[in-house]
Amino acid sequence: MIAPTLENNRVKLSLLDLSNYKHLIKIAQEDKLIHYSPSKIDTPEDLKAYVQTAVDAYYQKTAFPFIIFDKEKKAYAGCTRFGFMNYKNKVLHIGWTWLGREFQGTGLNTNMKFLMLQYAFESLQFDKVEFRIDERNLVSRKAVEKLGAKLEGILRKDTLMLDGFKRSTCCYGILKEEWKSIKATRFVGF
Repeated sequence: MIAPTLENNRVKLSLLDLSNYKHLIKIAQEDKLIHYSPSKIDTPEDLKAYVQTAVDAYYQKTAFPFIIFDKEKKAYAGCTRFGFMNYKNKVLHIGWTWLGREFQGTGLNTNMKFLMLQYAFESLQFDKVEFRIDERNLVSRKAVEKLGAKLEGILRKDTLMLDGFKRSTCCYGILKEEWKSIKATRFVGF
């Protein structure tokens, strides 16, 4: 399956690959941008390896990595991904999302999450979308709760971070049968 381009008046999500990742080098170097992630992206080489991993998952049909273009600011803003796409069980994760500081808190993330949820439930016909977030990342946790995702549990000390810390991961989910109500109440005007 070919990754879609998802787009509305505010944002355009297109396939992230080795031909366009260089637009993100400066953003990826922002201090503590992905503090709660076990990935390293702050050098051009690290970012290229991160993107290569995403591209490999795309060719294995388990991910759609996206580069984010903010149409309002006319600038590349970061990246996000559908990952762990399980076609048999109709479950996928939305994650690996990072935005440059100037794009945070502007409504860009809400716009792209709407497009991604809509595509997952209405086009792919998946039954569930999951989000995995570091327990300490209160900003991201509140953001997915605002989208209507429910906390389903916490995986204790399940992910080794770059500094040796073993993080606990909060598992959130949205079910297909919840989407219609969430779309009507949380995404009014979309």
